[in-house]
Amino acid sequence: MPQTGDGSSRSLVRINKYLSSSGVTSRRKADELISSGRVKVNGSIVKELGTKIDPGRDKIEVDGKGVRSATHLVYILLNKPKDAVTTLRDEKGRRSVLDVVNVRERVYPVGRLDRNTTGTLLLTNDGELANRLMHPRHLVLKVYKATLDRPIREREMMRLKKGVPIDGSLVVPDDLYVLPDSAGLEVGIAVHEGKHHLVKRIFESIDIRVVQLDRHSYAGLTHRGLQRGGWRNLTKREIDSIRKLVELPTP
Repeated sequence: MPQTGDGSSRSLVRINKYLSSSGVTSRRKADELISSGRVKVNGSIVKELGTKIDPGRDKIEVDGKGVRSATHLVYILLNKPKDAVTTLRDEKGRRSVLDVVNVRERVYPVGRLDRNTTGTLLLTNDGELANRLMHPRHLVLKVYKATLDRPIREREMMRLKKGVPIDGSLVVPDDLYVLPDSAGLEVGIAVHEGKHHLVKRIFESIDIRVVQLDRHSYAGLTHRGLQRGGWRNLTKREIDSIRKLVELPTP
């Protein structure tokens, strides 16, 4: 039977950690699955976030599907196409990035990109890496190319570089520059925060609408060389680099 609280057996692990390490989803999203009653242990729904299970004995299910520990870690870089959602379960039945990346292992996106945002997206079943990459303390850098509905002015650039208030805190871009030969309609912007619709909201603060957004790089990974909708496995060097970035040992 699953247990709650701290427990004393070394074989017991928190169910959210187990779901994360098994490649189901991130630990934060696993808590949401548990709270919404979508997780069963030995046939019974569990909603207690502190529940611990024995991976060697207990049967874990999410949405009626059995969960097994990930035995092979997978790291995939996708050049996300437009109109693909990054949620694992879409009530509207829209195409997911998991429909684009067809692999045997159960992987999930690290972070989110809006449906119409394109570009660099990491998918993996390495739960610990995903959790650390998404944690604010690691300051993971994201670089975007934003196409604007009108040219941005120099004084507006200066205003954004000083920071704009979003959700009660001052957001200062790590870098901001007008792309050459774009007449001020295309801007490169780098941020490390993960607020919802952050880049669009930054430009909305000066009454500019982002009409197209492409994430050029994430944690130093770039979609350069991949066609839209194309994907590849990370190289050993890339895996070592992103693990080092979030203070994890190399596999």
